[in-house]
Amino acid sequence: MYIRSEKEKGSGLVTGNDVIIHSSAVVEAGAVLGPNVVIGANCKIAAGTKILNSTILAGTVINGHSYIDGSIIGWKNTVGEWCRITGLTCTAEDVQVASLSLLDSAKILPHKGVSGEHKNVIIM
Repeated sequence: MYIRSEKEKGSGLVTGNDVIIHSSAVVEAGAVLGPNVVIGANCKIAAGTKILNSTILAGTVINGHSYIDGSIIGWKNTVGEWCRITGLTCTAEDVQVASLSLLDSAKILPHKGVSGEHKNVIIM
């Protein structure tokens, strides 16, 4: 809804594929964003990453070749390489997702490190 309202206002924040990227965020060439993606302040998105229908909150680093769809990634998270995050996964602040992890419909509370495969769980 926020993306739609910004497009209607003509604010200039929304780029071609319904993507909003904060001016301080760094998105490397080769990353694919959209549709419906918001990238927060001071985020770093590596080449080879694909993000759809998701929000990445401030200070988060997404390493190369990860796939994120339909999820909310919290503040100051680190997502390793070749991760798959789907199914309305939500992470809180300061979550570290190890490389080669799968999160599907997972809810992860603050200050946690996760690795491996997690489906339909709450990690406290």
